[in-house]
Amino acid sequence: MTVGIVSYGAAIPRYRIKSEEIARVWGEDPDSIKKGLNVHEKTVPSPDQDTTTLSVEAARVAIKRGRFDPKTIGAIYVGSESHVYAVKPTATILSEAIEASPYLTAADFEFACKAGTAAIQTCVGLVGAGMIERGLAVGADTSQGAPGDALEYSASAGAAAFVIGRERVIASINHTVSYTTDTPDFWRREGQRYPTHGGRFTGEPSYFRHVQAASERLMERADMKPASYQYAVFHQPNGKFPIRVAQKLGFNEPQFKTGLLTPIIGNTYSGSSVLGLCAILDEAKPGDRIFMCAYGSGAGADAFDITVTDEIRNLHREGTPTMKQLIDDKEYVDYATYAKFRGKIIKGASA
Repeated sequence: MTVGIVSYGAAIPRYRIKSEEIARVWGEDPDSIKKGLNVHEKTVPSPDQDTTTLSVEAARVAIKRGRFDPKTIGAIYVGSESHVYAVKPTATILSEAIEASPYLTAADFEFACKAGTAAIQTCVGLVGAGMIERGLAVGADTSQGAPGDALEYSASAGAAAFVIGRERVIASINHTVSYTTDTPDFWRREGQRYPTHGGRFTGEPSYFRHVQAASERLMERADMKPASYQYAVFHQPNGKFPIRVAQKLGFNEPQFKTGLLTPIIGNTYSGSSVLGLCAILDEAKPGDRIFMCAYGSGAGADAFDITVTDEIRNLHREGTPTMKQLIDDKEYVDYATYAKFRGKIIKGASA
């Protein structure tokens, strides 16, 4: 039987900050920033939003759409690089929040921005092996960027949840491959508040090398060409890298436009490529073929070949927001409010 996505859900914060507001504070040219990164605004989590709450929200949407008993979920994996606790899993909190059975396996995954797709691969393996009936994989982050750092223009927040199973599959996962090396382009040591990025490693040695290698291997294994896909989505550290790699591989704008969200919500890290997949599934039709490739610094890429099935017509979408609705529901904040929400300034704190 086919293994694939049974249901899905997304969550992003309502608050946003524009790139020009960040540029104003640091005395930079907003037009140059937007042109250089192709990021116009980003999501800002409120003080009561974090990786856990966003994961719960996205998972509840997925369960509501799928209309199945959460106690049939046999595995819960949450991929993130901004887990609330250094030692205490997010997955167990999520399990309780959705009232899943305690008779399940649960764990937190960490591989920079591809931890969510690693969770999907693990659930596919467990379901395919017959060890569980359904698995829940989440990619979520409330990513960090030091004040004044280039990351501050893109680091945002969001979550995407996918239920993986064999029954009522809305999108079959036909193939998945990975490409992984030890390439130090981005890291954050224990106790450090903000990450560090190795500039010269970020582009060709890391992102492009891994995404291209995984993508080419996947299409070779699936015996597919870029023109065979109706949609394509890539990891989006900014709004330029995914366009460049898509075009290098042979994809065109109509294919990658739907899933390209970073210019309007920022880089949601572990939620980046999978939120793009959510946007695609919101409009995809039976028979559509979807290409997805996530990337995580450190470094690795996970590529997927997906086919939308007739079952997508039966997904219960009533009362759940589409990605477009989530994106359109927004309220802008100034830099001071943003800094307060993100803990960059703390009332009463001494130097």
